[in-house]
Amino acid sequence: MLNWLIGVFVNTVLLVAIDGYFDSIRFSGIGAAFIASMILAILNAVVRPILILLTLPVTILTLGLFLFVINAITLKMTAALMGDAFEINGFGTALLASIVLSFFHLLIQKAIIEPLRQK
Repeated sequence: MLNWLIGVFVNTVLLVAIDGYFDSIRFSGIGAAFIASMILAILNAVVRPILILLTLPVTILTLGLFLFVINAITLKMTAALMGDAFEINGFGTALLASIVLSFFHLLIQKAIIEPLRQK
């Protein structure tokens, strides 16, 4: 449970940062970013494995790069579920945001969270 909350918090911070960086991504506030992060975590736990299984041949052919497309799909699904509180204009923006989210989430995980757990 604690790992899930840490992941939601990290995603919230990253989503707020991405909102400030990309003009075509907009949140109505920090609360909306937190709710979007929770919805994204749920979609990543439920929908993402199904999408990975359905697109496994394409994922293998692209050496795993298609996972960024799956992440963009879940990000767009989150925006659709949030309505006006979270907007992403275009799939290309969602794809770029998913790449940025994945990179920084990995960086934070390896540089901050894992060293803290080892203490």
